[in-house]
Amino acid sequence: MAGELLSAAEAARLLGVKLPTLYAYVSRGLIRSRPWGEGRDRRYLRADITQLKARRRRSTGASGAVSGALHWGEPLLESSITRIDPQGPVYRGRLAVELAHDAVPFESVAELLWTKALPATRPAWDVAELGVAPGRIALLLGRPASPLSPLALLLPALAAADPGRFDCAASAVLHRARTLVPRMAAALALPIAAARTEPALRAGSVAAAVAMATRGSQDRDLVAAIDQTLVLLADHELNVSAFAARVAASAGADLYGSVGAALAALSGPKHGGFVERIEALVAEIGNPGRARQVVHERARRGEHVPGFGHPLYPHGDPRAAPVLTLARLLSPRDPTVRIVFTLIDAMREARRPPPTIDTALVALGAALGLPRAFGVALFAVGRTAGWVAHVLEQYEADFLIRPRARYREE
Repeated sequence: MAGELLSAAEAARLLGVKLPTLYAYVSRGLIRSRPWGEGRDRRYLRADITQLKARRRRSTGASGAVSGALHWGEPLLESSITRIDPQGPVYRGRLAVELAHDAVPFESVAELLWTKALPATRPAWDVAELGVAPGRIALLLGRPASPLSPLALLLPALAAADPGRFDCAASAVLHRARTLVPRMAAALALPIAAARTEPALRAGSVAAAVAMATRGSQDRDLVAAIDQTLVLLADHELNVSAFAARVAASAGADLYGSVGAALAALSGPKHGGFVERIEALVAEIGNPGRARQVVHERARRGEHVPGFGHPLYPHGDPRAAPVLTLARLLSPRDPTVRIVFTLIDAMREARRPPPTIDTALVALGAALGLPRAFGVALFAVGRTAGWVAHVLEQYEADFLIRPRARYREE
């Protein structure tokens, strides 16, 4: 059997693809893998690889290649923003986990993504007001309000109040972006305590604005943890929300509309909604002692455990570990934090995939005392940095993203 198993490098070389593409094939069930040795190393079945290679050869013409690219396959668009490595996302040549470890401010990382240069000090994004009356947006929010709802309402309101919003010159877009991100952070206060909006804008940084908006606090450890997490969330190549932003931008949509398209994609249960699905799983477990039982029950029923296993990181999402470390350091005795770590242990013992950044956000949100489901709001604020970068790049590319459909008779 050993002769029929290949290392990741050997398998990728045989297929003629890069490692992320190989891992994507594995996640889709096209290639089976087996544990190897004592660590997390795995080997891949040669028979599956040979079969897939033959099937790819039978796929003729560009249509087959493009169709595969839309399903975690080969690269679809050229971009110089972020590269996905086994060590995690690399922003303009800088590893995200290292930027977070070195406490590089989120604003500096955003500028790196936008301008290709990393500032030596934290940029000052001074914003005097929300741009719309906070009370008016607060009145439109349902009860209970989704944490993304204030952002979804804020974007079109800002667009309506900005007559120059269709100026797609890089300087104009950057000016709006440096105003938009702090406003989004401050708007997180609206479903909780609208009076915190203005203090959040004056907090001095995006992380501090999030802390003030969600907790009414400027605790240094709280702000530092949020800042590091925002850095890790800033971009992730051409994921579904970034692609939505680029499609809108390719049609000439303004920054607010393009970010709004990304936010709409994030709101779906297969993207940002994973955070709430994991929270529901934690609630189902109830206490740490039931984690193993729930994992085994789900396996027996053939049910997926949300928040574990990432197609691009078969050996573990590198962004999750530092966020989980923050959660454990900040509040090791919090019930949700304890359940999450017990769940991770149970999944590892069952030889199931490791946790993703979504699971880590659930633990961190509980450790920070954030309201339920606010992990996805933190995700949205951080990922806006990447969305803006993709909008800028698409404006510069100046072509309409318009794929063709292969018609199929029903």
